[in-house]
Amino acid sequence: MKELRPTRSVLDIARRLESAGFEAWCVGGAIRDALLGGHPLDWDLATPAHPEQVREIFGRKRTIPVGIEFGTVSVLDGAGIAHEITTFRRDVKTDGRHAEVEFGASLDDDLARRDFTINAIAYRPRTEEVRDPFDGRGDLERRVVRAVGDAEQRMREDRLRALRAIRFASRYHFEIEPSTFDAIRSSAPYLTRLSAERVQQEIVKTMEQVERPSVAFRLWRETGALAVLVPSLATIDDVSLVTMDELPRASAGGRIQPQRTSNRLAALFLDVPPGVVRPALLALRFSKHETTWVAALVERWTSLGAELSAALSAREPSDEEVRRWLSRIGRMYAGAFLRVVQARWRARRAAGETAPTDAAVRSLHRRMRRSLYRDPIEVADLQIGGDDLRRAGIAAGPIYAKILHALLDIVLAEPARNTPEALLAEVPRLAAAFGGDAPTALTQG
Repeated sequence: MKELRPTRSVLDIARRLESAGFEAWCVGGAIRDALLGGHPLDWDLATPAHPEQVREIFGRKRTIPVGIEFGTVSVLDGAGIAHEITTFRRDVKTDGRHAEVEFGASLDDDLARRDFTINAIAYRPRTEEVRDPFDGRGDLERRVVRAVGDAEQRMREDRLRALRAIRFASRYHFEIEPSTFDAIRSSAPYLTRLSAERVQQEIVKTMEQVERPSVAFRLWRETGALAVLVPSLATIDDVSLVTMDELPRASAGGRIQPQRTSNRLAALFLDVPPGVVRPALLALRFSKHETTWVAALVERWTSLGAELSAALSAREPSDEEVRRWLSRIGRMYAGAFLRVVQARWRARRAAGETAPTDAAVRSLHRRMRRSLYRDPIEVADLQIGGDDLRRAGIAAGPIYAKILHALLDIVLAEPARNTPEALLAEVPRLAAAFGGDAPTALTQG
């Protein structure tokens, strides 16, 4: 078939298997995506050959036993790219996430254990035969996600399938077939069987693969999955969900930018109390770095969002206001913060609410960018520091931070006063105000 054109390395692997006397069938997501008009590079194969036989055919140096107990071996092509080869298998029993399998099954047995009809299509390069026992091609044309066989049984076998169905439907703009949707809803209370890592991976895949993730997470909410898996998001509203849609995917524009996924994650949690965000993300096994990033954006939105919205909706802010906002946001987060709040304000306007315009945000962004490295906006930018206070005779202690932050407040109002002389002249007054001893080095003489 024209649409089904595996890569040369995959065809070579298939030929090797066939030459050794084993059928070789391309299966899985590559078939689905190729039939939808894509050009997948990651093709998996299924074969009656057992894992040890696969390793004998391709040699130990070119094979990796990534899931040998489940029948899966990775074979490295000439470029070192891994392709998974899995033995035909059937499930013996399952605990709702992990299956115990047996080999010696037929291709049809293997396809029958798969999740959805659109993923249960196989293609044999040698004969160009397509095996489609569950009319997956018909469901692709109808734009439907349908479970293979009994939907309730499929969900009981692997609870992750509920989330995968939602992701596929949202990614490809498909509908979920009614009995499959009912099975997803019934499966929601049992999603606690999924590991936190798996849930996190599904969230990230949705952020990365789905152009409008609000569609997916709205289904998470409607089926009860969100309340079970991320309780802090159980009552998230549609404006919060649509905020994610206004932020680009990591792969938008052709260049992968992982921070975009982090920004979408921040948009998802934007209205969650800051003290709840960090433990929620850590519970989902997000990295400390990503957790810190998202929590920082949420904290800044919570403390500054309403003020920014009111000011930008009413007037042009002063230079001092821009510097003070920038100081509170911080250099590291300024760009991402403005992108996230612009997305939120777009979502609000789309819902008929009042919010600052894109033009107001662009103007603020230009002004902040000019101020970013020109003006003193952080304590580290001050022309004096703790050593200068020590040399001035002020005893070390918490008073240092108080004085330096007070000096920052002065230079945010008047950047020209950020000189050693001007700042040191303020130190005696500030030291007295904060209950410290008079700085002898500045009072003697």
